[in-house]
Amino acid sequence: MDYMITTEHLTKKYKNFVSVNNVSLHIRKGSIYGFLGPNGAGKSTTMKMLLGLTEPTKGNFFIDGKHFPEDRLEILKEIGSFIESPSFYANLTGRENLDVIHRILGLPKDSVEDALELVGLTEFGNRLAKKYSLGMKQRLGLAGALLGRPPILILDEPTNGLDPSGIHEIRDLVKSLPGLYDCTILISSHMLSEIELIADDIGILNHGRLLFEGSLDELRQTAVRTGFAANNLEDVFLSMVDKDNADRKQRAKL
Repeated sequence: MDYMITTEHLTKKYKNFVSVNNVSLHIRKGSIYGFLGPNGAGKSTTMKMLLGLTEPTKGNFFIDGKHFPEDRLEILKEIGSFIESPSFYANLTGRENLDVIHRILGLPKDSVEDALELVGLTEFGNRLAKKYSLGMKQRLGLAGALLGRPPILILDEPTNGLDPSGIHEIRDLVKSLPGLYDCTILISSHMLSEIELIADDIGILNHGRLLFEGSLDELRQTAVRTGFAANNLEDVFLSMVDKDNADRKQRAKL
């Protein structure tokens, strides 16, 4: 199996709190990997470790065959990221905001126009960022991640706060990207109903622990084996999380 990202027992502790607990991920090259879990499950912390924004307490990870931390700079050159709500210079246009990023990264000038076109913002490129709608700001954030067409995208809840129409637009855009230029995408969400429309594989995280990793069909098979109703995957996801929470409470009593 050709994996673009693998983690081995990745762990992050903050004093007495374990945010990520022995997580081993296997993300196939050219796939969309849906990273699922309730708010506070450890998804963002895992992504920040992959981006070198916070150091693992324990464990290793490899990205495109490169090992962290020795190859940190080489790894970062291959990743475009969207973490939390993107921030922009309000009094610059969308195009000017991307121009700042492209200069910092040393990318070709045409990378700005390419990114605007990918996210459907070409005609709004000269509008001030402060006049963008929330959906347009999310698209501009994705354009920043897409500058130079990086082979890996790490997207942390890119549809957060959007209305159903905005969610649909961003979801369709993300789904189209691997076909447009053969990238690998790790995208997080707390809603399986959103992820199951685009993901090839999924990982389910709860309280920092990986409860499941595999395809949607494998999730259905797991649901049948464990006695969950497999006809509604959102219910399966919630049932797995609820069972894990109940097991945690039971262990705490012992």
